[in-house]
Amino acid sequence: MKKVLFLANHFVTLYNFRRELIEELVKEGYEVTLSLPASPDNRYFTDLGCRIAETEIARRSTDPFKDLRLLFSYVRLYRRLKPDITFSYTIKPNIYGSIAARLTGQKQICNITGTGEAFNCGGFLRRTAHFLYRVSVRHAEKVFFQNSSDRAYFLEHRLAREERCALLPGSGVNLEAFPFQPMEEDGETRFIYVGRVMGLKGVDQYVQAARRIRAEFPNTRFYIAGFAEGERYQSLMERASAEGAVEYLGFRKDIADWIRRCHCTVLPSHGGEGVPNVLLESAATGRVCIASRIPGCWDVVEEGRTGYLFTAGDVDDLTSCLRRFLSLSPEERAAMGRAGHEHVARHFDRRVVVSAYLQEVQTYAGGR
Repeated sequence: MKKVLFLANHFVTLYNFRRELIEELVKEGYEVTLSLPASPDNRYFTDLGCRIAETEIARRSTDPFKDLRLLFSYVRLYRRLKPDITFSYTIKPNIYGSIAARLTGQKQICNITGTGEAFNCGGFLRRTAHFLYRVSVRHAEKVFFQNSSDRAYFLEHRLAREERCALLPGSGVNLEAFPFQPMEEDGETRFIYVGRVMGLKGVDQYVQAARRIRAEFPNTRFYIAGFAEGERYQSLMERASAEGAVEYLGFRKDIADWIRRCHCTVLPSHGGEGVPNVLLESAATGRVCIASRIPGCWDVVEEGRTGYLFTAGDVDDLTSCLRRFLSLSPEERAAMGRAGHEHVARHFDRRVVVSAYLQEVQTYAGGR
């Protein structure tokens, strides 16, 4: 059997965005191994027929010793498994997986799902990230990018080789899992933020804007769904919920239902996005999107047609966009939602992404 290896930092990363690809590979007869941290949820993939290589990853740690342990884990995995091709996702699997691949003579394809916090912070952290990408991902067999801005950045700073770069429409959206559904019109307007609850994602601005809008329009509700990162944001969620500005839902596995209940999805990210999945899923469902005017977001949101874009970090501009949406008639909202669905169905169908990966498997691993 030909062997395909996936390196990821969490079960959810693969289940939500790569499940269809993995299912197709198993169906085609490939031996598929997933390198993931231990989790009861991993059983989904073992039941499917995959093998799990439990790998500890300190996702948000900058401890070099923990990262070295991860590197050695990947080296041992490569030497034991000898995969025909490896796919990696997110910063640490991309970097340390690529270094391990070089050390063991294996082939790896990286997926840059966004530049994330490392590049937005600047200073030492950015310089370190540049160095690590240059000695690792630059030497990968291929590097997939989700938007042209990230690709241009990597090429400008010599973090990737142009002849080995390719663009994908984000992670794509499963149009069957997120089908178009008409908006509910019951006299109340509901907004939702979905993602990690942290400063980089613009949660502070979302809460401030919600306070202003709720004071003007009492028939509005603002939801927040996602993990709160650290005590500061857990405390913010408790205070904002207690005062009635937002309703904090925590992490939800039924997020498709919550998107459906709402009229508009808001993503006030400060940057580092690939192509945000929450915007793809919301637009596919037929919901209007309001997002920061940053790479990735502007690929999904067509200004004034499927939603609105505002200056990242600008509460006044975000509040203005919320007011613009609230001024729309139900018919205008519905038209924007339908236009959003048609846009992502035409340009971001996940089947396109799966097909691109299968082509790479055929190139490097051949048939089963």
